[in-house]
Amino acid sequence: MARSDFKETIQHDGVVQQTDGKSVFVKITSLHACSGCHAEGSCALTGKEEKIVEVLGNYSVSAGDLVTVMMTQSMGYAAVILGYIMPLLMVILTLIILISFSISELTAGLFSLSVLAPYYFIMYLFRNKIDKKFTFTIKA
Repeated sequence: MARSDFKETIQHDGVVQQTDGKSVFVKITSLHACSGCHAEGSCALTGKEEKIVEVLGNYSVSAGDLVTVMMTQSMGYAAVILGYIMPLLMVILTLIILISFSISELTAGLFSLSVLAPYYFIMYLFRNKIDKKFTFTIKA
């Protein structure tokens, strides 16, 4: 079997908001899965979320252009692990360990949730290093 250099990508369409010599800012509108439902106007669960993504590099685009922003799928998995799975595991493991030492459930639960503060503080301290690992590109 031949090895392919093709990497799976995550793609989102967006609109260029502004550009300078070294980066492009693209607004991506994320629609929730139920946005096409007939009850969209009256349902409190629907909505859309807009995000501004900075794409480093010099691209020949201007404000208002429609573009496709891409990220490798492995970077998407890393973001899910850092943002969701690691904090969940920390809370669950802390809760299990504290309950095994016969600490009351209320105390164990509160302490388990409090371990998230140092985790997110550390993430904040390393935000620039993490930001360099998550790079976006614009599809030509």
